[in-house]
Amino acid sequence: MPTERLYNTNAIILRRRDFGEADRLLTVFTPQHGKLRLLAKGARKTKSRKAGHIELFTYAALQVARGRNLDILTQADTIEAYRSLRQDLDKISRAYYVVELVDRFTEEEDPAQPLFQLLADTLSRLNAAETRQQYLVLRFFELHLLGLSGFQPQLHFCVSCNRPIKEEANAFSVNDGGLLCPACSQTHPQTKSLSIGALKILRFLQTRPWEQVANLQLSPAAQQEVETLLLAYITFTLERNLKSAAFLNRLRQR
Repeated sequence: MPTERLYNTNAIILRRRDFGEADRLLTVFTPQHGKLRLLAKGARKTKSRKAGHIELFTYAALQVARGRNLDILTQADTIEAYRSLRQDLDKISRAYYVVELVDRFTEEEDPAQPLFQLLADTLSRLNAAETRQQYLVLRFFELHLLGLSGFQPQLHFCVSCNRPIKEEANAFSVNDGGLLCPACSQTHPQTKSLSIGALKILRFLQTRPWEQVANLQLSPAAQQEVETLLLAYITFTLERNLKSAAFLNRLRQR
């Protein structure tokens, strides 16, 4: 945590809520300081200069003053507002999911430059994505978030016997965080079967740069299998359900 009285940082707004009569309490994610809670005094007033720069998902340059209990936001200037994202219900719903995951996977005041860059890149990709690509943006983000957070799923070796995984009828264990070969899967409860096609997709998403991932063409069945598996693993890891994931599911069924 910075020790100077005033400090500057770039940040992405993860959450905000009303506080007192005219203030807002912000949860922001920064590259140097990780996740921070900041008090934006007077941000709900009509003439507040900060209000338009601290909307959800906004990437902004902040000036912050240290406070006794909460640091105080003194100035904010938008770097990127992701305007296209805000005009599309599907995109903004996926953005809620992305920032909720970052919020749940991080602790306050834990520097995370690579994760900050992943978050900024993901919001930029969602902002520019066509409908087909939005799915890929989320799956790419999930796998790389898991890796950066220390929960990278093992997709190349059996998590029980450590033998290389072959392209056959394998299973995934959310409890053990990776694949089980056919023999070991018989002795492990609560596994999920994984098709050869889904395994190839997961490995591709995990190891290739976004520029290659962006061109993938997936069948609806493959999309559903990969999404269901990753959400199950994320939910198990966090030990909680995600409100934004439930909303995305309802949105898809409309």
